[in-house]
Amino acid sequence: MESMFDLTGRVALVTGSAQGLGFEMAKGLTRAGAHVLVNGRDEDHVANAVSVIKSLGGSAQELVFDVSVDSARATALSAIASEHNRLDILINNVGLRDRRPIEEIDGPDFQALLQVNLTSAFLLCREAVELMRARQWGRIVNMSALGSAVGLKLSPSYASSKGALESLTRTLAAALGPDGITVNALAPGFFATETNAAMVADEDLSQKLFSRTALGRWGEPHEIAGAAVFLCSEEAAYVTGQVLTVDGGCASYF
Repeated sequence: MESMFDLTGRVALVTGSAQGLGFEMAKGLTRAGAHVLVNGRDEDHVANAVSVIKSLGGSAQELVFDVSVDSARATALSAIASEHNRLDILINNVGLRDRRPIEEIDGPDFQALLQVNLTSAFLLCREAVELMRARQWGRIVNMSALGSAVGLKLSPSYASSKGALESLTRTLAAALGPDGITVNALAPGFFATETNAAMVADEDLSQKLFSRTALGRWGEPHEIAGAAVFLCSEEAAYVTGQVLTVDGGCASYF
């Protein structure tokens, strides 16, 4: 069965993959045989993530850069082209979260979040596509969120950025299909990641979540990996422009 999702020989860039869901997806891709470029802004965190992946038998290397900085992004893509002459998989996982009501978010705050969550993803897609077109094969996965479709009253900027990212996903799928490139999105629900530690520790919040989730629990970070591997594999060759929700059966409101 593992051969169904074989990614041997594929080169993948997973942004924000030194920890959290990005790290789990990076590990999942390496288990399927891909060589993963682990990205983040902190050299030590990225180096540690690569070390862990290698200790598990995976193939990975460090690629430290800030996705929101044009020059850093261009340098990184140039390095990938020079060393590997290909980029088969791009997972736009980096994202900022702002849990504040609308009256506390000003214009610069909103623009800064959009720059990371939406603009940098668009620009990375644009730059990665040239390497994918050369081989007429590519997989792009954008990380959306349950909040793109559910009213989260304390996350107006975050939720709207993810809604826009889903629209971008559908648009790019239509544009890049003729080049053999699929573009999909993953929409995680509530996962027990490092960044959600305070929420996980809040028993009242957890019980509220459990009452509105079919599986009645937080998602474990490693449970995102299979969905990512599927969308990046040949088994998903006829899947594009879609949003795959991985949320344990969360209700339509929270």
